Amino acid sequence: MAAYFGPTHWWPGDTPFEIAVGAILTQNTAWTNVEKAIANLKKAKLLDPYAMLACPRKRLEKALVPSGYFRVKTDRVRSFCAFLVERYGGDMVAMARQPLEALRAALLGVKGIGPETADDILLYACEKPVFVVDAYTRRIFSRHGLVPEHIEYEELRALFERHLPQDIHLFKEYHGLIVWTGKHFCRRLPKCAECPLGPLLKRT
Repeated sequence: MAAYFGPTHWWPGDTPFEIAVGAILTQNTAWTNVEKAIANLKKAKLLDPYAMLACPRKRLEKALVPSGYFRVKTDRVRSFCAFLVERYGGDMVAMARQPLEALRAALLGVKGIGPETADDILLYACEKPVFVVDAYTRRIFSRHGLVPEHIEYEELRALFERHLPQDIHLFKEYHGLIVWTGKHFCRRLPKCAECPLGPLLKRT
């Protein structure tokens, strides 16, 4: 995958807060839709936890429309902002200083943040050594016969973390390569003949 795609530089975002917001907005939608919503937030000067909490709800909803489920995502983004402000004074750097397991547990307690979103925030916004697994990960590795099709999230995450060095850059790039491979080749209707992992599929 690395030889085919080169460096992915995944996850896109100018600041840790933007990355965290993107992790919430990307739930159940394509990244291109998230980019439009992020652009709206920047244009409206709302890409700040205090600004998101202070602005009228309808204004924030309007900015988030491109991401889909915009009312639900307004609630989720605001819940995260309230968490960030109440616990860390709105400071992502202060949040990132917290011990990994304690911070993960705290994030999972925020309304609308599940394991994948929490791990996105931990790895990409907080620079914590957590491997992120997603639908692409499950699809690619199950099609290659390496894991069961319906393996649980935590089991799959633990599998990667057991077999990889605890390297944040490696975790980011590996996950990014999985995302790109899933988007371009390992779709619901796969393009195995064109995929850089195609030769491996034939041997499994």
